[in-house]
Amino acid sequence: VQLQASGGGLVQAGGSLRLSCAASGRTFGNYGSGWFRQAPGKEREFVAAISWSVGSEYYADSVRGRFTISVDNNKNTVYLQMTSLKPEDTAVYYCAAGSRYGRKWDYNEDRWYPNWGQGTQVTVSS
Repeated sequence: VQLQASGGGLVQAGGSLRLSCAASGRTFGNYGSGWFRQAPGKEREFVAAISWSVGSEYYADSVRGRFTISVDNNKNTVYLQMTSLKPEDTAVYYCAAGSRYGRKWDYNEDRWYPNWGQGTQVTVSS
C-alpha cells in the first residue's frame, strides 16, 4: 500500500485548505484511514479518521466542526477539508491507512496504522 499526501501550504488564519491522500496498491473496502499531525517540538496527534466501507467519521475535539474528512472510493483518495484554520493548526500532516479485517480499529492511535504517507506542511499565519 502506497499513500501520497498533498495539498499543504501557507494560509492566513481563518482560511481553508484541502489535503488529499491518494492510495494505491490494493483495494481498500475494509480499510480505515486517518490524518495525524505533528507540530515542532510536539508529539504526533490524531486529527480525523474515516472508515472506507461505511464512511464513519471521527474527529479530535480540537478540529471538530472545522475539519471534515471524506473518502472517494472511485479515486481511492481520502480528503481532509480544513476551514477556519488557526495558527495552532500549523503542523506537518500525515495520512495513514490500515486494514480493519480481524482487528479492532483504534482509529485515534497512530500505532494501529501500518501504512503512512509522507507529510505535507500546513502553515497558518496570524
